[in-house]
Amino acid sequence: MKNYFVIGNPIDHSLSPRLHNYWIKKSNLKAIYEKKKLEEEQIKDLITDIRKKKIYGANVTVPFKNKVIPYIDKLSPDAKLTQSVNTIYLKDNKIIGENTDIEGFQLGIKSAKFNITGKKILILGAGGVVPSIILGLKNMKVSKILVSNRTKSKAENLKKTFDDLDIIDWGKTTDFDMIINATSLGLDNKDRIDINFEKLAKNRFFYDVIYNPSETDFLKSAKKYGGFTENGKMMFIYQAYLAFKIWHDITPEVNNKLIEFLDQ
Repeated sequence: MKNYFVIGNPIDHSLSPRLHNYWIKKSNLKAIYEKKKLEEEQIKDLITDIRKKKIYGANVTVPFKNKVIPYIDKLSPDAKLTQSVNTIYLKDNKIIGENTDIEGFQLGIKSAKFNITGKKILILGAGGVVPSIILGLKNMKVSKILVSNRTKSKAENLKKTFDDLDIIDWGKTTDFDMIINATSLGLDNKDRIDINFEKLAKNRFFYDVIYNPSETDFLKSAKKYGGFTENGKMMFIYQAYLAFKIWHDITPEVNNKLIEFLDQ
């Protein structure tokens, strides 16, 4: 029995085990996928277990996507550029760090059937998955990317990697075609993002990386005033889809039956 994990802190909310075990069962694999809450000092032992083949792979979520990097032998080009790892595995006796969030984001946006080529994008937030989103947007040929974060210096820090970003003050709004909530605001239904939805929402695309709850106040407010909305569920599914392909060399199915299963 091969075992796989998603690591993070907190980790209770993760649907990754439900998704991966669904595909494992469909593929008749002798494997199991579980979630593991770690402290930062436990990362080294986890990597050692992968090296010894006690664990066959791990997904990484907040707050460890860059904290695992010192323990990894080789980063993929995307993981190196974004300094973000969400998938770890052993290949040729080397620990490999991969970033499937980038392509997962792109596939998720394409599934929403909203063409963002040449569009102006505003991102709220500057941590975690934001470098992956920026690279995904660049791959999709958007015209301009603006970033706003409560701690402005953290947003400014992104310019070291992506020098053509525009940084705007938190709470200020600007003209945009698509706005992405990449903050944790929305995990609690009481959370509010201070935007004049009545003035800005109509015919614009509102995307929330959060997928649980499925409709945050950010998305509800946008929909109320005529915005197009999408949550992060398809990005979540596709980043897992790509990790599953890496680990098992099997292309899993992504279809309505799977999405309905995750919603149960």
